[in-house]
Amino acid sequence: MQAMILAAGLGSRLLPHTLIRPKPLFPILNQPLLLLTIKRLQLLGFDHIVVNCHHLRNHIVDALDGMQGVIVQEEEVILGTGGGLRTALRHLRDEPLLVSNGDIYHTVDFLAMYRHHVAASNPVTLAMHYHPRFNNVLVEDGRIASFDNRVDYPQLAFTGLHVIEPSVLQEIKENTFSCIIDHYRKMLLERRVIGCYPADDCFWTDMGTVDDYLALHQGLLNDTIPCWQEIGQVRKPYYIAQRAKLPAQIELNDWACIGEAHIENGTHLERVVVWDDVSILRGSQLGDMIISSDYGKK
Repeated sequence: MQAMILAAGLGSRLLPHTLIRPKPLFPILNQPLLLLTIKRLQLLGFDHIVVNCHHLRNHIVDALDGMQGVIVQEEEVILGTGGGLRTALRHLRDEPLLVSNGDIYHTVDFLAMYRHHVAASNPVTLAMHYHPRFNNVLVEDGRIASFDNRVDYPQLAFTGLHVIEPSVLQEIKENTFSCIIDHYRKMLLERRVIGCYPADDCFWTDMGTVDDYLALHQGLLNDTIPCWQEIGQVRKPYYIAQRAKLPAQIELNDWACIGEAHIENGTHLERVVVWDDVSILRGSQLGDMIISSDYGKK
């Protein structure tokens, strides 16, 4: 089975942290989300994975260097979701392609979704769920009816997970920026079927903002969000890297995730995610924030 992870976005809502690393490499409990997603896919039998990249793409290239079964597609210009998928066609096998956004954490069953698509024999299948913040897609009789629903009918949200027949990608103009949803709109106008895979019984979040990222860690460390087994054993509510340098006098409150950082005496931390290679000065009082490797720099 084959899959593609879309990892080329700019992550502008997460500035300044996305000046340091691309959003798909943001750590989830001290491990890059992209690497965890690849591991999940591979353990389910996806042996051919394409990852596209643009912003700070050298970081992704380095992170995936030598990884078996993974192809890195570097994009010198932003191509959008449609353009990135069209470019990937040269790397694909003649079989359905599972596609995942590179900035989502969820418990949707990749394998069940893939099998649902195969059994339904539709050209495209989208995983949909009820999420009021993003609900704008009309679903009728198990099919996508509209991506621009602005009326008072039940609406669902697209999870960023879909399965596509490669022949669909042939229809997208090559080497041109495009949005895959725009292509799906065109398919609906042509009365072609886009299937729906229901994912309402699953957890899902994206990492679009700092608040989203912190809320994900809060849930993971307070047992309100399930931890992927690929993460391994997690000590809660304070998850600290083994190589972190912590002082004798440190105060932690509520929850905290600390990477391979150097923290000095008298520090108070609460509801923070501290990345690797961070130095926190004596007596710092920090809360409700990402502490990335530019912390303290002017």
